[in-house]
Amino acid sequence: MGIIRAIICILLPPLAIIDKGCGSFLLVLVLTLLGWIPGIIGAMIICTCNNHE
Repeated sequence: MGIIRAIICILLPPLAIIDKGCGSFLLVLVLTLLGWIPGIIGAMIICTCNNHE
């Protein structure tokens, strides 16, 4: 995860994981709507996991 993506994770969590899939996007969107900090944590976790499929 690059520094630009980390900054986007903090400022706009759903936008940071838009390329990870619909399920991840909806999860982070709901977390962000429930509270900004849970959205940031969810986006950081999804962005840092290595999904080499």
